[in-house]
Amino acid sequence: MAVIGLAVGMALGFAGWFGGFGAFLLVAALGVVGYVAGKFLDGDIEPGEFFRTRDRDRDRRR
Repeated sequence: MAVIGLAVGMALGFAGWFGGFGAFLLVAALGVVGYVAGKFLDGDIEPGEFFRTRDRDRDRRR
C-alpha cells in the first residue's frame, strides 16, 4: 500500500506542477472515483450503502 500511495502522490505532484491547481484537483477527484469503483468491484462496498436513507439506518439500530 505504501508503494501505491507513493505513486498516487507522485502523480498528484506532477499534475500540480505541470498542469496547475485545476489539473491537481482533476487528478485527485478521478483518483477518488477510481478508488470507490475498485472497492465496488472487489465487493468491499455495496451500491446501497451510498443511497441508504437516514430513517432506515435509524430503524436498524433499534
